[in-house]
Amino acid sequence: MDAALLTPDHLLRGYAMGIFPMAQSRDDPQVHWLDPRQRGILPLDGFHISRSLAQRIRRAQWQVRADTDFEAVVRGCADREETWISDRILALYLDLHRRGFAHSIEVWDGPDLVGGVYGVVLGAAFFGESMFSRRTDASKLALAWTVHRLQAGGFTLFDTQFLTPHLASLGAVEIPREVYHRRLARALQQGADFAPPGYCPSPSEVAASSSGGVSTTSGGV
Repeated sequence: MDAALLTPDHLLRGYAMGIFPMAQSRDDPQVHWLDPRQRGILPLDGFHISRSLAQRIRRAQWQVRADTDFEAVVRGCADREETWISDRILALYLDLHRRGFAHSIEVWDGPDLVGGVYGVVLGAAFFGESMFSRRTDASKLALAWTVHRLQAGGFTLFDTQFLTPHLASLGAVEIPREVYHRRLARALQQGADFAPPGYCPSPSEVAASSSGGVSTTSGGV
């Protein structure tokens, strides 16, 4: 599809159908819709926080925020030699963010954005689009905070699109296309909140969340 003709509503309808857009390169004038035979998901009750990552979450002097600089997160994800995030795709996700359908989790070291995750939300589904890291483990830390927030907000599906070795090490798995579509249909019929009332966890709560319930109160993002 010609990227110039694509609208934010096209994106939302595509996600609701179980397909997602990608460009083949930064300068690709086309957007291609994908529906992989095997779909990557990150089970929200199966996210693996290793001992070393838990220590990093507890001890890092970084600040974790949500939606304070969505554009910078997308640009950080696109800041690589080869990227599927074209200028048109960037503009579309910025529009979705302004409309409340796209969100970012950001890791800050003082004034510097050092890592982050962004994605799209519909119903109780979170469609993870991309993540980046400018410090060791910054993207893992962003992902841990994202999972914790989704659990607290009542989300039931975290779509990672593809399964990479990095995501597999954190608990992500592949499921067949037809199973994904069934799970998506159920998630779209449910409600969830990316900013649940009173949500302010401490780093220790996030570090411990892979082995127990989620607390929504006390000190963090």
